[in-house]
Amino acid sequence: MSTLGVSELNILLVEPSAMQRKIMIQQLQDEQVMAIDTAANLHEALEKIMKVKPDLVISALHYDDGSAVELLGAIRRLPELADLPFMLVSSETRKPQLEVFKQSGVVAILPKPFTRQHLGSALNATLDLLGKDELELEFYDVESLRVLIVDDSRMARKLIHRVLHNLGIVHLLEAADGREAIELLQRETVDLVVTDYNMPEVNGLELAEFIRSSELHSHLPILMVTSEANETHLSHVEHAGVNALTDKPFEPETVKRLLVRLLDQSE
Repeated sequence: MSTLGVSELNILLVEPSAMQRKIMIQQLQDEQVMAIDTAANLHEALEKIMKVKPDLVISALHYDDGSAVELLGAIRRLPELADLPFMLVSSETRKPQLEVFKQSGVVAILPKPFTRQHLGSALNATLDLLGKDELELEFYDVESLRVLIVDDSRMARKLIHRVLHNLGIVHLLEAADGREAIELLQRETVDLVVTDYNMPEVNGLELAEFIRSSELHSHLPILMVTSEANETHLSHVEHAGVNALTDKPFEPETVKRLLVRLLDQSE
């Protein structure tokens, strides 16, 4: 279990509006976050991040000199910052505009305005990423578990890898899409598959169908990570034999609960 608390988080808040900055600082302080630095634009944010790496960046979508897409891209390109937790706060609801953040492994996407519960959950997800909280299973030794992560986004795979590793899972295999995952399953033994839905060539649905039709792998639990939520999609996933679904962003506490249910019921 991580000993880091919310009050110990060092946060950089990137918000062009002075009024919004004031409101959000108060909301963070209400959650016992006191170490809060601020930036009004892209240039100022990058300058501050390079001087002192925060524990979390909370950012609006647009600034006068750029956007959160550019800030996140700049962060992810630098090896020393690539794993920096990033939270978006935006009134944007259009899927294409938000998908880049979901695929980049952000810790949370909060609506504007957000509730105290939204903020508290997002801060706890950040603590889960920064600390370790080993999974306790009845039927498995966590350190011997072998998990296959399948996602065409390198950054999404990296976030999932980090979450699972923090739960004590050390044997983690990766594939960039369903086709690569199928090839890997021909030569590797795994205990669980964590897969994205939307992928080129062979998507998560097709991968699940392959696993369920395979005599060798049909027993494998499948956790699907998806930003889709329509009824047709969910129906297809259910019929393909997926055991559980979780949203992007990938929330550590939710994933921990799902893994306990999936693995301790799989025997």
